[in-house]
Amino acid sequence: MGRLSRRAFAVAALAALTPASSAAAVPRHPRAATEMRGMWLATVANRDWPSRAGLSPSQQRAELVAHLDTAVRNRLNTVIFQVRPTADALWPSPYEPWSQYLTGTQGKDPGWDPLGSAVAEAHARGLELHAWFNPFRIANHTDPKRLAAAHPARKHPDWVVTYGGKLYYNPGLPEVRAFVQEAMLDAVRKYPVDAVHFDDYFYPYPVAGQTFDDAGAFDLYGGGFANRADWRRDNINRLVGEMAARIKSIRPGTQFGISPFGVWRNAGTDPLGSDTRAGVQTYDDLYADTRRWVRENWIDYICPQLYWNIGLAAADYAKILPWWASAVRGSGTRLYVGEALYKAGDPAQPAAWQNAAELSRHLTLAKNHPEARGHVFFAAKDAATDRIGALARVVADHYGQPTRPPR
Repeated sequence: MGRLSRRAFAVAALAALTPASSAAAVPRHPRAATEMRGMWLATVANRDWPSRAGLSPSQQRAELVAHLDTAVRNRLNTVIFQVRPTADALWPSPYEPWSQYLTGTQGKDPGWDPLGSAVAEAHARGLELHAWFNPFRIANHTDPKRLAAAHPARKHPDWVVTYGGKLYYNPGLPEVRAFVQEAMLDAVRKYPVDAVHFDDYFYPYPVAGQTFDDAGAFDLYGGGFANRADWRRDNINRLVGEMAARIKSIRPGTQFGISPFGVWRNAGTDPLGSDTRAGVQTYDDLYADTRRWVRENWIDYICPQLYWNIGLAAADYAKILPWWASAVRGSGTRLYVGEALYKAGDPAQPAAWQNAAELSRHLTLAKNHPEARGHVFFAAKDAATDRIGALARVVADHYGQPTRPPR
């Protein structure tokens, strides 16, 4: 995200990049009865907040409040706050250490409760606060000795897989899935969060020439499966299904949402897939059967990261959005659309992203698909700077009045 770019993100997964045509004028639309207008607030590697590790509690709090105020100013209604970026915590957790992104030292008490404050301050402003957790990522390095001395990954080295220069918990171990659920649900028990949110990280993104070494776990637990891929998908299905049930039992009003990479499968792989040529498919590469979660109503909302411009050859926003609308149609799962605000005005991006109207065109297109119940923008730092006024254009064209998120 940012320097640890959130899907270097989507771009690295595509087979090709092509610029889109210039934007057309965008009409104004009447106020929606309810509509998701969200913003991700990333903490991993200090992407959005805090701006650097080691700020005082008052400085951290002031920066956090400023991000919430940015959301209000842009007539957004939801902030998705990353509270467990790397098997750590932004609240006093009995399971995992304080995040290093607060103080610079993992396990060091920052002197205040960021999640508790974020919930209170968001609600005071009429915002929903969705708590964003990363289930299996332990560290963006490979040295367990750099983790806090009491870190569960150091106590249970058999839970850990090194892959692609990072450390991960092994999703194939039942004890790992049980532990990460307890660690995340601690926040649900303690705080009136409006939702639990996962992003696109389940099994890690493929790294050429490397193997995620879960052979031992497969030998122990994979006997009922034809192959390791099916077993891996079952592990993630179990995590999602169990979390959904446990969230509702602990705090019935709390939603469960997931924001996966935007391509389930390409049509060239599966006739049920989208008209895309993405180099990553969540079903095959991340072992995340996102379409099944929607169709079987395991989650309250899905927010695929459709981080591509209209007209992009490998993944055209105008083609992938209707596919997702069709995927949720008739289900009980709401569709929100993840939008790449971070690309707007970035000189490294195709020509379409140099046009301040590109994101507004996305929202105009989504009006033709009633299944699309709103949009979420990545991410908070970009909302604050709004490099070329792309978010301001969205607000002017589409967000004339405040509105509530769907329920």
